[in-house]
Amino acid sequence: MVQTLVSKIQPSPERVRPSSPANDPSREVSGTPAASSTSQDRAFQPGFLALQVRTFTLTWLSYSSYYFTRKNLSVCKSRLHDDLGLSMTALGSIDTLYLASYALGMFLSGTLGDRIGARRLLTIGMLGSAAVAVWFGLSSSLLAFALAFSLNGAFQSTGWPGNVKAMQPFFSQSTRGRVMGLWTTNYQVGGLIATALATYVLTHYGWRAAFIGPATWVALIGITIFTLLVERPEDRGFAPVEPVAVLRPEATAAAASAQPSPPEESLLALFLRMPILWALGSAYFALKMIRYSLLFWLPYYLRQHLHYDEAAAGYGSMPFEIGGVIGSISVGWLSDRYFRTRRLKLSVPLLFVLGVALLAYQKLGGMGLLVNALVLGVCGFLLFGPDSLLSGTMAQDLGGRKATARVAGIINGMGSTGAIFSPILVAVIKEQLGWSALFYSFFLLTLLAGSLLGVAAWLHTNRPQVAS
Repeated sequence: MVQTLVSKIQPSPERVRPSSPANDPSREVSGTPAASSTSQDRAFQPGFLALQVRTFTLTWLSYSSYYFTRKNLSVCKSRLHDDLGLSMTALGSIDTLYLASYALGMFLSGTLGDRIGARRLLTIGMLGSAAVAVWFGLSSSLLAFALAFSLNGAFQSTGWPGNVKAMQPFFSQSTRGRVMGLWTTNYQVGGLIATALATYVLTHYGWRAAFIGPATWVALIGITIFTLLVERPEDRGFAPVEPVAVLRPEATAAAASAQPSPPEESLLALFLRMPILWALGSAYFALKMIRYSLLFWLPYYLRQHLHYDEAAAGYGSMPFEIGGVIGSISVGWLSDRYFRTRRLKLSVPLLFVLGVALLAYQKLGGMGLLVNALVLGVCGFLLFGPDSLLSGTMAQDLGGRKATARVAGIINGMGSTGAIFSPILVAVIKEQLGWSALFYSFFLLTLLAGSLLGVAAWLHTNRPQVAS
């Protein structure tokens, strides 16, 4: 499936002349096919197609696997409450520590990823996350749980900037919406599989095994990434997909005069120079607060409020991410087909409709398993489509090869800051005002996110582009 999609939409670049070093800047900016032709003009190269498929598959598998050591806590919350007496407030505090560490780590991982490369960043993150998940599974105290899962947040934060950076050099802007729309199904499918696996292991082997077992898989994928991931087309003798001369004209003069490259722009300088990042990050703040509230608390809501049994509560939360898979692919395709230079304008109305769908879910969710699944799937479609476009495709479009990890880190770091407040939002509003008030809060957040994304869409028409 991936190979068919890529072969249709992503013509591959010509091979670099064997006599030229793969990292020679003069080859990238003048007098070579890389500088004189576009990706659409280049001949089909099966070798490069195989490299694209390899990169797509490895990074998709990597990010989806991160969820194996993330979603198990949400599935096991009721058991931790029943077996160890952990209150809803205590469980929420673990979430808050995790999300705070994740948000801070996102900014740092973005900078680190642009410095040390995606392969090493992802290896560190996956092996570290696996180790602390095992620690969590072997522990019994609230303090140990809190420490382990806060460290897990830091390691988990490497996943998005690292994998988005690894994907960026292999696909052109003209096809990025479709490719990334398919690729960003990793966090819906990963969440689905992780939820199903944790639910199965929980009900058959206990909550400790639900942390230790999935950690083994994550460690194996981390080792695979270190062994097999290729970070740039040039590392296998291919010219860049998008010529550096097209995206960064000043590189020609720099290469000709043999001057050193300018220093890498700091995270703060990048943020201050591109106001669109403020709007995108603020919109993602609100959107991710909703997403993480649902991801972390849907099984609990189904178990405690709608009185599903333990297995049904775990599996019953899955339509949210199933709808998200369809939404990511559909919105990505539509953005390439009709909104390539104005992708954000596609997302704004979807967010306003999402608010209505969330209110409908609160009213209709108790009408049976089928109705619950259908409305939850619609909510997932409307949320994950804009989410994947905002956090993946736009980060690559704005950041280019040199700054993709930093731009992804800024957008997702601000979004994850919003996610920090999701446990507080759920716990406080539910305890004080009830579940209905919580869903009205979600509705207001979608209005805020849609409005901010409208501002970002306006700024996008006059954005400065980061050097690629």
